[in-house]
Amino acid sequence: MYQNLLKYKNYRYLNLSIIIIITSLVIYLTQGTEQPANGGTWQGYTLGGFAAFLILLLTYLGIRKRSYSSRMGTVEGWTSAHVFLGTSLLLIASLHAAFQVGWNVHTLAYVLMIAVILSGFYGLFAYLHYPQVMSKNNSGGSQNKWLQELAQLDEELKNLSSSCRADIRLLILSAIQNTKISGSLFSQLRGKDSSKIKIQSSSDKLVSNKNQQRIISFLASALPSSINHIEAAALDEILSKFSRRQRLLKIIKRNLQIKAYLRIWLLFHIPLTIALLAALIVHILVVFIYW
Repeated sequence: MYQNLLKYKNYRYLNLSIIIIITSLVIYLTQGTEQPANGGTWQGYTLGGFAAFLILLLTYLGIRKRSYSSRMGTVEGWTSAHVFLGTSLLLIASLHAAFQVGWNVHTLAYVLMIAVILSGFYGLFAYLHYPQVMSKNNSGGSQNKWLQELAQLDEELKNLSSSCRADIRLLILSAIQNTKISGSLFSQLRGKDSSKIKIQSSSDKLVSNKNQQRIISFLASALPSSINHIEAAALDEILSKFSRRQRLLKIIKRNLQIKAYLRIWLLFHIPLTIALLAALIVHILVVFIYW
């Protein structure tokens, strides 16, 4: 979907946006015969009314994306329209204001509109770019598949650890129990691994086990000093499984990081849109009451 939304129906909404922009320019250029161009002429009101209509229309995308049974066009079509019509809104609203700004509620609505559109540009980049990055990261798998494999590995490691000395078994169990996968949104954005491990059984102190490196290093050093061939075989297999576990955690955390990029965008884009709608209502009321 994301690769085709810009080309939707042979660039239907790109062509529509070009027509709208040309029409808006023609309307704007008809001003200036009796009074300078501004938002208070019939041309200004026409452009402003159409800009307000576009804002309301574009906000419907958020509703349409969640209305799975709706027959009002496809999500792909609405998204394509959202991109091109939203971009054209920059010029239409500027023409409505005749490129005049000041310290008032009208400019506030204009600035919020620009902020929403600019954040939308990042959203477009994110939805075109990150699905490809996630697909490459998953290498044909999926987040659910990796999580299931991780859970299975943990069970196998717990079973294998029973063939090891008590101190080694406790370290393995500690590494599994103190693995941090998700964390806060900020942690997901950084992609930082905050996994811990308890080195000494007599202490409650946890130390860093970032990327499972400490437990892997410990197992590698413990292997040559195995007390018997059973423990040696178990440690060899445990080391191999922890190496696989290390790789799985990197894949899972990268997926969470990519999803966090999209979530943080929505945390800005949606509140900005709501603020824009509120400012737009105030802008319209002020115009009709005082002008």
